[in-house]
Amino acid sequence: MSAFDLDGYLKERRVLVDAALDRLLPPEPTPPPTVHRAMRYSVLAGGKRLRPILVIAGAEAVGGAAQTVMPTACALELIHTYSLIHDDLPAMDNDDYRRGRLTNHKVFGDAMAILAGDALLTLAFRLIAENAALVKDPRVIRDVVAEIADAAGTGGMVGGQVVDIESEGQAVTVETLEYIHIHKTAALIRGSLRAGVRLAGGDGAAVAAISDAGQSLGLAFQIVDDILDVEGSLEVLGKTAGSDERKQKATYPALHGIEASRREARRLIEETKSRLAVFGGRSAPLCALADYVVERKS
Repeated sequence: MSAFDLDGYLKERRVLVDAALDRLLPPEPTPPPTVHRAMRYSVLAGGKRLRPILVIAGAEAVGGAAQTVMPTACALELIHTYSLIHDDLPAMDNDDYRRGRLTNHKVFGDAMAILAGDALLTLAFRLIAENAALVKDPRVIRDVVAEIADAAGTGGMVGGQVVDIESEGQAVTVETLEYIHIHKTAALIRGSLRAGVRLAGGDGAAVAAISDAGQSLGLAFQIVDDILDVEGSLEVLGKTAGSDERKQKATYPALHGIEASRREARRLIEETKSRLAVFGGRSAPLCALADYVVERKS
């Protein structure tokens, strides 16, 4: 059995996602132009496109096709990008670089960066609504909207960010650290997979299996992020390394050490792949993505 060509898979889907994002974002000259320039500046700056690709791979795991979930895939990238724009602000992480270029507020100012983030989050839900035209049963959009709102809101990403900020400089428990990672990062990764499966008509068993896989994958992703912040560089990461330590953030390496963190990330990836087994050969892209998550350098 030949190894899955993950590089080819990722390249093909990034091309599809990037083309769709360019098409679905308002053109720069559209009034008011400044906010549209700011939106496009951050969204089209590159990036792994992990969350939209997970939407697509989730759909493919149950026999769906990329184009039928593309608006929602793009919506997940808009939500992710809005969160990065706001994270980088002086009131939050105060970072100067993201994806190898100046952060949004450094180019457009704090106020415009906040508005660009707000606009991306709002546009994301319009794109999910527009996905109704591409699915067999448009009623599924109700579930997907609720799913992604929960994953992005106080029960997910925003909630994790709150506890992350409140934990800076504090001695945190293992339970608090896991809460932060499950909500801040894993919730949106898990939600991306669940959205893809739901939109492609997956049944309850498929949604349950992809949920478990997504939780483990999301936790592993954040642990690796924590490790890279210790070991990486601006040139490789595209953002300033060492910020977690400077801000005294709660991280796996700070609490458990680098080697124990690596072991936990690998364990979670194996757990992810075991939970994907129910999808048979259709899980090959997701299994390869899981390995990529733990082996990545940026």
